[in-house]
Amino acid sequence: MFKKALIPALVLAAASVAVPAAAQSYGQHDRGHDRGGPRYEQNHRGWESISQRKYNLDRRIDVGQRNGQLSRREASRLRAELNSLVRLEYNYQRGGLSARERQDLDRRYDQLSRQVREERRDRDGRRY
Repeated sequence: MFKKALIPALVLAAASVAVPAAAQSYGQHDRGHDRGGPRYEQNHRGWESISQRKYNLDRRIDVGQRNGQLSRREASRLRAELNSLVRLEYNYQRGGLSARERQDLDRRYDQLSRQVREERRDRDGRRY
């Protein structure tokens, strides 16, 4: 039973690592200036790349669970939402990431980031 649950988790983890490596931008570059990489992954005026945001969210969830700010159930739910965003991002990237799709992903990652912050501060999962 445990092996059946472990295999999809490992596949999803491998896919979440491979997706940022396969990310490409087929759109126009910023006013004709190619600054050494896909526009999608560049840091423009403090904008954090989506792959970096995924890493940071996953790390915040892990730290919150380790130090008791998040219960196991809260962390599992937040990870499921993060994995859902990873799948959505993968679907968006199939034909190249448009500006609208990037804005949608940014909005969804912002919302998930707020949820992680709220869950870590609500003291539901604290071990007092």
